Amino acid sequence: MRRVTYRVPQESDGRPMRRVVRGEMGLSQHLYASLKRRNACFVDGQPARANQVVRAGQVIELVIEDAATQVQLVEPEDKTLAVVYEDEDVIIVDKPAPLACMQGVQGDGNSLEARFLWHYRDEGVLFRPVNRLDKGTSGLMALARNPHAQQIMQARLHTNGYVREYMALVEGTGLDDEGVIDRPIGKADGATVRRAVRADGKPAVTRYRKLHEGGGRTLLRLRLETGRTHQIRVHLQSIGHPVVGDFLYGHEVDELPRRFALHSCFLSLQHPLTGARLSFESPLPPEIAALITE
Repeated sequence: MRRVTYRVPQESDGRPMRRVVRGEMGLSQHLYASLKRRNACFVDGQPARANQVVRAGQVIELVIEDAATQVQLVEPEDKTLAVVYEDEDVIIVDKPAPLACMQGVQGDGNSLEARFLWHYRDEGVLFRPVNRLDKGTSGLMALARNPHAQQIMQARLHTNGYVREYMALVEGTGLDDEGVIDRPIGKADGATVRRAVRADGKPAVTRYRKLHEGGGRTLLRLRLETGRTHQIRVHLQSIGHPVVGDFLYGHEVDELPRRFALHSCFLSLQHPLTGARLSFESPLPPEIAALITE
């Protein structure tokens, strides 16, 4: 349960509560409707009506709970969950690879979701990822503790309110010190998973900066401006520099079994409720770092 409070500012004096809650507090229509059904909206501690007029200085309080949802709780064989940060609204984890984000239909527990639900089983926290990482990608991921925080953070994806950067070791050398890959991405012909650069695809922009090159490979730091499926992997393959070990867009390497050399190394976001800036970094996993040569 999360209690969210908001003191009505002078400029909102005389407005209906529903407009303050939806407009200024940023609640989605779906969540607000749920709160109304549960009579979970209060003004100065008293139950409030949707059309109730609020006055400057009054305190609106919303009691946000996850709806009763049946989750498949499976005891994972590996229960490790690297929690980097957590508060009442935000949880940051460092996902290893290879590990799927979502629990499969077989419910074998080999997923980040299974580990997360097991870790928070006594708190009843649902698995609410703001964004996801491929099974073969490691690194930082943000999750929300409640539906309100999740809705706000997801609305900020691909803005300065939610910044993601990656490090990738790619095949080949000779790249510019920095550059922009601006190529539309869509589903590859006849494929269900594989994506490709194609004229009828959706806009996709990736910025990169060269960190190191040697031994026929280059280490890049990349920032996403859009969030297409497999965006970094497709863009790098399209310019002739696939990610090392990428079995879908390049070729596997023995040193990286069931994963590839892509790591979510930096995450900076605006806190969904307080507005504070939160920033986190994660170093390259040793199995990737070991492949960097002079």
